[in-house]
Amino acid sequence: MEFDVGARLKEIRLAAGLSQRDLAIRAGVTHGLISMIEQNRNSPSVASLRKILGGVSMTMADFFQETTREKHKVFYAPDELIDLTSKLGSINGKTNKRMTLRQVGNAREHGLQILHERYEPGADTGPTMLEHASHEGGIVISGELEVTVGGQVQVLRAGDAYLFDSRIPHRFRNIGTEICEVVSACTPPYL
Repeated sequence: MEFDVGARLKEIRLAAGLSQRDLAIRAGVTHGLISMIEQNRNSPSVASLRKILGGVSMTMADFFQETTREKHKVFYAPDELIDLTSKLGSINGKTNKRMTLRQVGNAREHGLQILHERYEPGADTGPTMLEHASHEGGIVISGELEVTVGGQVQVLRAGDAYLFDSRIPHRFRNIGTEICEVVSACTPPYL
C-alpha cells in the first residue's frame, strides 16, 4: 500500500487545529502549495516538505513513521529502517526522479541521525537550498553526487566524503546516469 502524503499532511494539519492558510503562513509557503499537496496534485521536494512540517513542529521521521519503534533497539535489518522520502516519488501514477532516505532507528532518542540515501539519476533535494541547525557528513558509496555548500560545488564519487555546518545553505543532486548511494549522519537530527 502506497503512503498517502496528502492525507497524512491534512490529518496533521487538522489535528493541530489549523486551516490550510494558517499552516501556509506558519510555514512560509503559499496556501496553494498546501492545497495541492493535500490533494496529491503536487509532490513536495524534501526542502518544501521540511519547511511545511516546521509549521507544525514535526520532523519528517515523525511524518512518515507509521508504527512505534522499539525503544533501545540496537540492531536493524534493512526492512526496519524508517523510510522518510521514497513515498514522495509519484503523483497521479506518474513517477518522478526521486531520492530515498532511510533512517536507522530513533534519531531523536540518540541525538544522531544516520541515513542510507539513494538518489536516482536526476534526483535533487530541490532548488530551495536546505538550511538547518546541525552538522552533517557522509560518504558516497556508489555513483556520483553533486553537493553544493554555500558557494562551493563539488561532484563526489565513490569513496569521496563531505562534512559541513548545515546552517550553510546546501543542496544534493545526482547529475550522473547511475544510482548514487550515500551513508550520512546528522547531529542534532534534522529530518
